[in-house]
Amino acid sequence: MADELIFYTNPMSRGRIARWMLEETGAPYTTEILGFESSMKAPDYLAINPMGKVPAIRHGKTVVTECAAICAYLAEAFPDAGLAPTAEERGSYYRWMFFAAGPLEAATTNRALGFHTPADKSRMAGYGSYADVMDTLEKAVSASPYIAGNRFTAADVYVGSHVGWGLSFGTFEKRQAFADYVGRVTDRVASKRARAIDDEATEALQKSA
Repeated sequence: MADELIFYTNPMSRGRIARWMLEETGAPYTTEILGFESSMKAPDYLAINPMGKVPAIRHGKTVVTECAAICAYLAEAFPDAGLAPTAEERGSYYRWMFFAAGPLEAATTNRALGFHTPADKSRMAGYGSYADVMDTLEKAVSASPYIAGNRFTAADVYVGSHVGWGLSFGTFEKRQAFADYVGRVTDRVASKRARAIDDEATEALQKSA
């Protein structure tokens, strides 16, 4: 019998990334929707993620948190979905997934919060500057159809989610290369299905509030 797969999330969170990845795998899973100031901070969930944040998954006895880690884990756990990298793709796959989890998120979050790295201190910041990050990402998404090459992988779920949200919320510069990339990676059945599920869940939460 396959290990049970449980997904802890809130549809108004980064859990949307993990939802998309779960839908891409085609694996059966159950969803537990948590409240930001209620069930996420309850002892039962803190035992799963002491940060008291979503998303998280429990696959049998294995617990995984952090969106990039969830995407990478699920790609390996369900190889038939074809979302893990080949030997040739592995370098770019991990390079850009970790770039998005590190420099990209840090640079865009700091900018959104009004923090700008002084030019003479840029070497202290892991991302250098916001401009460096945007230019680097533009080159990455322009080099090939998908972030690791000519084929969609789990890295596109993670990187594509960041780019899509950045364009939607104004934390990314509006560049054609970004829009083209998001269009490619989100025009997928699993992506559309995941959005529909979370949009419906969001509407239900808002009605019950």
